Amino acid sequence: MSRSQDPHPSRSFFPFGNPFRMISPKGSRMSPQLLAVLQAFEATLAERLKNLMPKSKDEILTLSWMTLAMKSLCESHNDIRTLMTALELPVSDWEDKWIDVYLDISSKLLDICNAFSSELSRLNQGNLPLKCALHNLDSASSKQYLRACSLLDDWRQHVSSRNPRIEKCSSMLDNLVGSLDLPKVKNSAKGKVLMQAMYGVKVETVFICRVFTAAFSGSSKKLSDLNVADIHSWAPDFRRLQDLVNEEIRVRFSGGKFTVLNELEAVDASVKILYPTIQAGVDTVETEWLVKTVEELRAGAEKLSQGIDLLAKGVDGFFQAVMTSRDTLLSSVRFDKTVNDRSPGRNRDMQLFAMIEGGRIWLKAWHQAAVAVGSVVGALLDPRRADLIAALGETTGKHAFERVLQRM
Repeated sequence: MSRSQDPHPSRSFFPFGNPFRMISPKGSRMSPQLLAVLQAFEATLAERLKNLMPKSKDEILTLSWMTLAMKSLCESHNDIRTLMTALELPVSDWEDKWIDVYLDISSKLLDICNAFSSELSRLNQGNLPLKCALHNLDSASSKQYLRACSLLDDWRQHVSSRNPRIEKCSSMLDNLVGSLDLPKVKNSAKGKVLMQAMYGVKVETVFICRVFTAAFSGSSKKLSDLNVADIHSWAPDFRRLQDLVNEEIRVRFSGGKFTVLNELEAVDASVKILYPTIQAGVDTVETEWLVKTVEELRAGAEKLSQGIDLLAKGVDGFFQAVMTSRDTLLSSVRFDKTVNDRSPGRNRDMQLFAMIEGGRIWLKAWHQAAVAVGSVVGALLDPRRADLIAALGETTGKHAFERVLQRM
């Protein structure tokens, strides 16, 4: 399988040169203790990449694999936060521009998390017409069958539509790659350890976010193949993972599939079988076959719904990990008076962090209230459909949550 066209095939992952040459002057050599810290960090990263290697191609882009990938990102970013604290790297050793760049990178990651959450929420909305269709299929009425057909058609149109927020992720990831060539840390062995560790986490982050963007956008053009030098102990594991996953995604899209998400494809396959049959009318449908096919669709829909919920929690966990890392950088790095006087913007960023966290807590409570109200209204209108209207209340809460976050 050929790789995507690269106008500069000999260029390294960093488009503006070797960052380690910039951040690590010849005079800053690692002590054996610092070298051991870096080696342990990279060994852990290599193990995570190995754990993401699917046992077969069928496991690629299952929602469970994507949830595992998000968990891996959370752990890697949490390890970076732990490393920041353990190194106790004084802010006086850092260029002011470096912190600004890091905050910009993490801001883009938060935007990407919000886009992924938006897409998962959108896919979850498809459960509403799907559940209604299954409810109608429990009846033997021709009228209910026609209603089920209409609902299944609504579901297919909904899940095949595209989310404009996902389309923006590619440009953000391109900018993220471009910003990986960080400004130097002054003559500091600790700075070199941190930069080299962060490089590995950024490569993992860009790769996984590219895969998610391609899967959600329905286009293999969103993929890219990152070149990592062999000097990194985790590089061979990363290349094996990247080659296998990217190639399989390209093969699936070249086969004309409207989605590469396994669980979504399984539900769509059941809908394609069921739709034309029930459209012909109740008299033409064999009862035993119908019951079996409907149960297969019901099981597939439940698996899809559960998978989306778990992945949404994983994305939210990654969002929290990035936010906490920003907080660690802003609060645990030792600010002296001179640095604070020179960089008043950092205090504003800490205030912004507190404001956003407070807003998230308030919105979470509001979201739970929206779900409760949806349940009560649903029970009053029609006890049999209370679960569907409650789900609508939940979806509405999620959308409002995302809209407020976007404004922040």
